[in-house]
Amino acid sequence: MALRDNLDSEVRKILQEPWDIHRARKAPKPQDLDLDNAGATIQAAVLYADLEESTKLVERQEAIFSGQIYKTYLVTSARVILSEQGVITAYDGDRIMAVFTGREIAERAVRSAMKINYVVQEIINPALRELKPGVGYEVKQSVGVDCSELLAIKAGIRTANDMVWIGRAANYAAKLSSRPAPGSHITAETYNELPTEMKVSSDRRNMWNPVWAWELRNRQVYSSSWWMSL
Repeated sequence: MALRDNLDSEVRKILQEPWDIHRARKAPKPQDLDLDNAGATIQAAVLYADLEESTKLVERQEAIFSGQIYKTYLVTSARVILSEQGVITAYDGDRIMAVFTGREIAERAVRSAMKINYVVQEIINPALRELKPGVGYEVKQSVGVDCSELLAIKAGIRTANDMVWIGRAANYAAKLSSRPAPGSHITAETYNELPTEMKVSSDRRNMWNPVWAWELRNRQVYSSSWWMSL
C-alpha cells in the first residue's frame, strides 16, 4: 500500500496546491525550474523536424546505416536551428524539437525549416548517392512550425525528469511534422507573421500553398517544398 499512498499524495498535491508561474523572456532551461508546482509562460515558435518513414528504414536497413541516417539528420538540423538562435528542447527518436523566443520568432523558425530542407536535398542526399550508391536510400522529411503562448514545466521524478512544453504550438508543430515530405508546414498564424520575401520568390511565384490539415481538425495551414540556401 505504500506505493499507492505515495501516488495518491502526489496526485492531490499537484491538483490542489497553488502553482508558482512566472513570465519568462527567453526559453527556460531545466535548472530554471523545479519539480514542485512551478512553471514559466512565454511567447514562442515551436519547430518539429521529423524523418519520414523511419519505421521502414529500420525494418529494411542495417542498424548501423539507420543510425547514420538518424545522426546525420539530427546533427545537421540541430546546427541549422542553433544558427537561427533556436533552443533545442528535445530529441525524440527520429525527430527534434526546438523553441524560438525573442524577436522575429516566426521568421527564424521558418527559415530554419527551409534551411533544413536545403540541407537534406543539397547536402545529405547527394552525399548518400556518392558514398552509399548501393543502398538506394533517400532521406525524406517534414518540418512543422507554429507560434503561441507556452507553459514550460518540469515533469517526472527527482531521478528522471524533463522539460514539458504545454500549449498549442507544441502540439500543432508536432502534428504538422507528420505531413507528407518533402517540405515545411506552418499554421496560418505563423504564415501571417512572415515578411513578403519569405512568401513570394524574387520572380513573384508563391512559395506556399494553402491546404487543409486534417491533423488539426481541418484548419487551414500552408505547405512549401521550397528551400533556403545556407
